[in-house]
Amino acid sequence: MDKLNELLTTVSDLMWGWPMIVLLLGTHIYLTLLLRFPQRHILMAIRLTLTRDPSASGDVSQFHSLATALAATIGTGNIVGVATAIALGGPGAVMWCWLTGLFGIATKYAEGLLAIKYRVKTSDGRMQGGPMYALERGLGWKWLAVLFAIFTATAAFGLGNTVQANAIATVLSSSYGVSPYVTGLVISALTAAVILGGVKSIARVCGMFVPVMSILYIVGCVAILIINSQYLWPAIKLIVTSAFNPQAVGGGFAGTTVIVAARFGIARGLFSNESGMGSAPIAAAAAQTRNPVRQALVSSSGTFWDTVVICALTGLVIVSSIIAYPDIDFSQGATLTKAAFDKIPYIGEPLLSFGLLTFTFSTILGWGYYGERAIEYLCGQRLIVAYRTMWIVATFAGSIVSLNLVWSLADLMNGLMAIPNLISLLCLSGILVSETRKYLWNNRLDEQMDET
Repeated sequence: MDKLNELLTTVSDLMWGWPMIVLLLGTHIYLTLLLRFPQRHILMAIRLTLTRDPSASGDVSQFHSLATALAATIGTGNIVGVATAIALGGPGAVMWCWLTGLFGIATKYAEGLLAIKYRVKTSDGRMQGGPMYALERGLGWKWLAVLFAIFTATAAFGLGNTVQANAIATVLSSSYGVSPYVTGLVISALTAAVILGGVKSIARVCGMFVPVMSILYIVGCVAILIINSQYLWPAIKLIVTSAFNPQAVGGGFAGTTVIVAARFGIARGLFSNESGMGSAPIAAAAAQTRNPVRQALVSSSGTFWDTVVICALTGLVIVSSIIAYPDIDFSQGATLTKAAFDKIPYIGEPLLSFGLLTFTFSTILGWGYYGERAIEYLCGQRLIVAYRTMWIVATFAGSIVSLNLVWSLADLMNGLMAIPNLISLLCLSGILVSETRKYLWNNRLDEQMDET
């Protein structure tokens, strides 16, 4: 098993190396230019998120579809992932992570558009969509669609379930002495109560849960930045300066190069916001929307909240704390976040624990939906009950066992998901332009699409 884990880790590291970074970031930049900077419509996107359109076809509101996607996207990458990027790439990694999220808005826009354009209605009236349907219906590549669904179902049980449950159990055990078995039972029961109700139940819970957890975490980070206010501007200058000229920063960060800062900042940004991974469009396909571009705009706001806001705040908290408390070893890796937050009296540790617990649990819910849709694409409805049962059992198992092998396999599958999805985005770029021109550039966002 150790040799297998080493092999999977090596392959996963290669998968998430420079080729994947270049492919993903290159797609972000290409789609940004091709679609005339959809980032400039972010305020409109936020407004549409809050606009109900019950007369449009779909299973859940645009807000609830976004909440489901954000539930799966906002996770440990927003907290631990940012710290790891700083530890490996220096403070400049925060700037590269932020820029990746900014360009990734265009890719998330494109994914949402294709999700609606190629979605289908099942015999019982539900909407199904995602990269597998874009690959099959848009390009006629059923074999690649099947591969994407397999990669998604595998990654869901790893990064979307067992790894997240293990993170919750670890936090509660190390910080508060709660037995992993107790944590596993509670998390499994809560998960069962939600996912057994299907997409509407998941969307409803995420619609209540995600805004609350995100707002509380953002408010907490702002409170910490107020406490660190005299170090905030130095932190911003350090982040920007070390992103483009680390050698000029000096101190413990002087060994970092632009290439290293960019590599880890971009990689963690891509991993955090999932733009290009192909996961979020599965949730977007269920949205009640008049046309593909309306949902594309709503989907794009997910990357804005995930990386441009939450990851940036986490980075500022960590870097300002490093400056304020020189005894913090910035090379601590994943534990850097805890070291930085622990320095803040009263609210630091509870805020970190709250963020990790809520973000990881929401990821279990969101990825539960993704995996279910992938299984349904592959096998139809006959395995859904068995899948949900396995999902609940896996949540408990993840809380009590070591997951090194599962993490490596799921990390690899998550990377493999991106390849078919990016192929669909690039090969269907003409459709992206024509739909954007029809509804957005010609000011016809209120027009109803023809779903035939």
